[in-house]
Amino acid sequence: MNPTLNTIALVVSDMDATIAFYARLGLDFKLDPNTPEHAGCDLPGGLHVMLDTEGFRTPFLPGWSAPAGGPRTLLCFEFGTPAGVDAKYAELVGAGYHGIAEPFDAFWGMRYATVADPDGNGVDLYATLPSA
Repeated sequence: MNPTLNTIALVVSDMDATIAFYARLGLDFKLDPNTPEHAGCDLPGGLHVMLDTEGFRTPFLPGWSAPAGGPRTLLCFEFGTPAGVDAKYAELVGAGYHGIAEPFDAFWGMRYATVADPDGNGVDLYATLPSA
């Protein structure tokens, strides 16, 4: 049997700041009414993204500590146009989030940019470039 990837969980240090960041991307996280240290968001296509605070996850992950250095995980969000990538990048950086890579036309045919979420996770913004 092949496993199905249907959920991604992020461990976050500040739930409110993280929800605010992803809301700017258009994701609607809902706090769990029984556990305010856990939130979830259903995306098109059946993918579910969870946010868990460090305090919530640490008891289940013995020896866990926040990673240091650059992002090890990147969440990638597709936009309909290259201008959409540029606009979202400008909005996020203008709101004070750290830009990792300014928008650029990648050799693989996409407009690409990367922003860090409040915990330093990389968030890629991309769109297919029009055909030449």
